[in-house]
Amino acid sequence: MAGQKRKRIVIIGGGTGGMAVASALQACQASGQLDITVVEPNDYHYYQPQWTMVGGGIYPRETTRRKMTELIPLGVNWINEAVAEFDPAQNNITTINARRIDYDYLIVAAGLKLDWQKIDGLEGNLGKSGICSNYSYDSVESTWQNIRGLKTGAALFTFPPPPIKCAGAPQKIMYLAEDHFRRSGVRNAIEVRYFCAADGIFAIKKYAAVLNQICTDRNIETNFAWKLVAVDAGAREAQFENTKSSEKRTEKFDMLHITPPMSAPDFIKNSSLANEGGFVEVDKNTTQHVRYPNIFSLGDASSLPTSKTAAAVRAQLPVLIMNLAATMNGRDLTESYNGYTSCPLVTGYGRLVLAEFDYDLNPMETFPFDQGKERRSMYWLKKYVLPIIYWKSLVAGRQWPALMSERHLKSFESIS
Repeated sequence: MAGQKRKRIVIIGGGTGGMAVASALQACQASGQLDITVVEPNDYHYYQPQWTMVGGGIYPRETTRRKMTELIPLGVNWINEAVAEFDPAQNNITTINARRIDYDYLIVAAGLKLDWQKIDGLEGNLGKSGICSNYSYDSVESTWQNIRGLKTGAALFTFPPPPIKCAGAPQKIMYLAEDHFRRSGVRNAIEVRYFCAADGIFAIKKYAAVLNQICTDRNIETNFAWKLVAVDAGAREAQFENTKSSEKRTEKFDMLHITPPMSAPDFIKNSSLANEGGFVEVDKNTTQHVRYPNIFSLGDASSLPTSKTAAAVRAQLPVLIMNLAATMNGRDLTESYNGYTSCPLVTGYGRLVLAEFDYDLNPMETFPFDQGKERRSMYWLKKYVLPIIYWKSLVAGRQWPALMSERHLKSFESIS
């Protein structure tokens, strides 16, 4: 590398996608051709898929986070600041502290923004008066406190309009709560009610059939096309609005689990990188930006039209890595992402339906049996195996050199 300029790669976001890309690139490069920088304002990285288990009283929340200093790969730079704006014409970004960072290639993996403020009356009441949520590290423990403390009344669970990270999570915690009420002998005294802004319980018919049957068998009331718009913590009332007619209704609750509205981060939404929905506008097959060829995106902040899950990131990662290498070498992009994503639908303690599907909502199942059934083995996968894969493989990125062919690795060796 003597006398040769290193390629500057800036990665926006230190979540699942950002850390996976940083680790994979650092592991794959042959001889230090890349100068990799991660821009992430948070001091901790969170394994958010496990918050369902925390809310269900299975794991302490501390097991779901690690310090960024423990995860940043050796040799990768970390700038502990938030991004304020992009200037793709000049190939740089600016942080909120007015620091300009130049790049040759940019990967945007900034995740989703939680819009708690869009629910009137919620501010200052999350974690109080029976109101809880698994969608925040600060509030996730309150979910279990409410579940185990509820002996009678109404338990409401909400699902907002898309976009949403891990779209199965709002009903996973509902199934765990219902199972706990049953095991504790109080189920007959508690109404379990699901208010979902979507038109149905799940987009893929095969999995929707089993979930609808579970709700019927366990006397879970489902209400579709209703979104939460306001709460009155003092009166313990939730106001919902119909997504089709704008009709409103008010429901009493003793426990209210909120899945907040979500959107793209403002600094993306207000930039030239965004599509009409506010997400980084990339080709759905290559993950490359449609207007700026030296910009790529994956995960929740991207416009990739699939469910926003860690499993989707894992499938997008090798496509992005190889297409980035091809771009650096001036070659055509040959790798293609088919929209694969996965949602491990916990349906109770010791039960899980593993949904896997592609862009066209066709099942893409990994195991040699019908995954459209509740299985204990899949629950063990979620509880014990997936966290290991996440921490040791996905965000560490160490597996990618071993999985890549000699042709792929030569792509990095030839970067100049």
